[in-house]
Order: sequence, then C-alpha cells, then structure tokens
Amino acid sequence: MPVFKTPFNGYAVKFSPFYESRLAVATSQNFGILGNGRVHVLDFPPTPSTPIAEIASFDTADGVYDVTWSESHDSLLVAAVADGSVKLFDLSLPPSSNPVRSLHEHTREVHSVDYNPTRRDSFISSSWDDTVKLWTLDRPTSVRTFKEHAYCVYSAVWNPRHADVFASASGDCTVRIWDVREPGSTMILPAHEFEILSCDWNKYDDCGIVTASVDKSIKVWDVRSFRVPAAVLNGHGYAVRKVKFSPHRQNLIASCSYDMTVCLWDYMLEDALVGRYDHHSEFAVGVDMSVLVEGLLASTGWDELVYVWQHGTDPRAP
Repeated sequence: MPVFKTPFNGYAVKFSPFYESRLAVATSQNFGILGNGRVHVLDFPPTPSTPIAEIASFDTADGVYDVTWSESHDSLLVAAVADGSVKLFDLSLPPSSNPVRSLHEHTREVHSVDYNPTRRDSFISSSWDDTVKLWTLDRPTSVRTFKEHAYCVYSAVWNPRHADVFASASGDCTVRIWDVREPGSTMILPAHEFEILSCDWNKYDDCGIVTASVDKSIKVWDVRSFRVPAAVLNGHGYAVRKVKFSPHRQNLIASCSYDMTVCLWDYMLEDALVGRYDHHSEFAVGVDMSVLVEGLLASTGWDELVYVWQHGTDPRAP
C-alpha cells in the first residue's frame, strides 16, 4: 500500500467510521515538545498503485497528540492539542472557518480524545493535568470533570456497549472504570507497576480490557475478576505506546511501541504474537484498525510516515 509523508512527527491515526478509505492523522512539530501541529485527512486508494491523497489539513499553534471521528457527523473531527485545548474541525467547511470550536479547560496537554460510539453526542478527553473531561456537541463547556488519578491520564476510552461507561489509563499505574451516572470511579485496576500509556475495551466482551505500559508488557483483563490478568503479552523491546482491540475478531489486539514495531496478538493462543511489522524507522506511536475493512491497519510514528496496509502484507510494498 502507498505511504504518506507528513511534515511533522506522527502521533495518532484514526480510520473513519463512515468511509472505507478515509484516515485522520494527528502530527506535532519537533516530536511534540515545542512547535505547531497539524491534522491531516487522507483518502487512500483501493488500488495500491494510486498515491494517498490529502483531502484536508488543519493547522494548530501547538502539537496535536490524538484525533477521533464523530460517530454522528461524517465530516466532524475532534483533536487533542498540546496547549490544553480540544478542537473540533468540520471537513465540510473551508479551512478559514475551522476550528468550529475550541474547548479550553484542561490546564496541561490533552493526550487523548474518544468519541462515544453508542450515544454519539458526546466525547471524552484525557490530559496531563490528571483529569478526564466529558463533553457534548451542544455545550460550550464540559459536562463534568473526573479527577481521581494522581498523575497524567494518557488514555480514556468509552465502553463499546455501555453508553455511560469508560476506562482511563494513567501514569499512576492504574486503570479506573467510570460510570458517568456515579459520583466517583466504580473500579480501580492496579494493572502495572509502571506507567500505563494506553487501554482499550474488547468490542465483543464488555468486561474485557487491554492495557499497555512502560514496562514493555500488554495485559488483558476481565473486570469481573481482576486479581490476575487473563493474559500477559511480552515481546516488545521498549514501552508499548498504544493498544487496540480488533473491531472484527474478539481475540485480536494491535500494538505499537517505542521499539519501532507494530505487533498483532491473539491473546488466546499460547504463542500469542501473530504478526510483527518493523516498517517504521523511529518510535511507532499511533496504530488503528479499520472498523469497515477487516484486517486493514494504519500506523504512524516519529519518522513522519503514515502507512496503511492489509495484515499479512508488507506495509512498505509498493
């Protein structure tokens, strides 16, 4: 499949839930430490010989760390920005009309954003200010702030089946489960002994969670009995930056790491590692799996490259 070169360092990729060949990419200048950011919206071709086309891009004064698509509007994107803001971009409007909204309540970098897949009118943001915030499209201020973590919240993800439930992963080495109808978190999962950088829910088991840590490991949990993990996946050489459960297969997990690789795992197998891709030449920090096309993967990294490929093929193959 073709490759796309971005001017800045890649941070996150997200397939559109509406179009099979559309991808959003979050990027940051100078490795996200200082400088501008840009959100790219790419259309990748059905035939590998055709180049990836950029259909829109949105510039920000600070780095962009994450991006998520609206589940209700096919042209709406939400971005997590290093200045503490959450910005909404609308592809149907000219660049001069964007962002259509800038929500600035976090006091430090916003590290993740996730759109509610079941309620479809709300999204959450997590930040280095140790909080998670709940937003709806019709309100200029957050609905609620969730503050229990003792350190940066690197990831917050909605449960795919329960519209009020989400999980958050933090540098305080815990994952917390939240129900927005409850006053505090409903569960604390001491998942790793080092910082937890990412978590995700199983799309076929609403009690299944996967976590990724600085300790190089990936762990799968059942929240009904979380004293010990259901599986521990070792194989990355450095911190695991992001994990995603497959939207098509219950046991399949994708991960990317500072060891520059993207891995696929079947956590129910004794030899769980089912694919390793070493196409990046710098830290691999963003990975996603298409909801609409089974086996289609995308990744980005600090080498300023975006790859889209089918599992089992070489991402670098022309």
